[in-house]
Amino acid sequence: QVQLVESGGGLVQPGGSLRLSCAASGSILNIYTMGWYRQAPGKQRELVASIIVGSSTNYADSVKGRFTISRDNAKNTVYLQMNSLKPEDTAVYYCNADLLSNWRRNNYWGQGTQVTVSS
Repeated sequence: QVQLVESGGGLVQPGGSLRLSCAASGSILNIYTMGWYRQAPGKQRELVASIIVGSSTNYADSVKGRFTISRDNAKNTVYLQMNSLKPEDTAVYYCNADLLSNWRRNNYWGQGTQVTVSS
């Protein structure tokens, strides 16, 4: 079975930085897209950033210039470097992968990691 394992969340002060990691494992034939979503209390889950195999990226306007998504295809791992963090970045961050496993293409989700930005 495919699993996405996230790490790197925590508590930081405004202006600080964190790097999130998400490693996909299992019977993976191909990963088309990996991305990060976040969900704050009482709000809808939203796309933060995504990256395809060719390294084309997409960012939410709210994080452009502050966050950087990258991908290590050999390790089936995606990263999210978060700089200049703001209190409004506080949320549970979820890793997502659109991938091919056992001849079926599906979306998979990580368990989520809490990011809290507070003084």
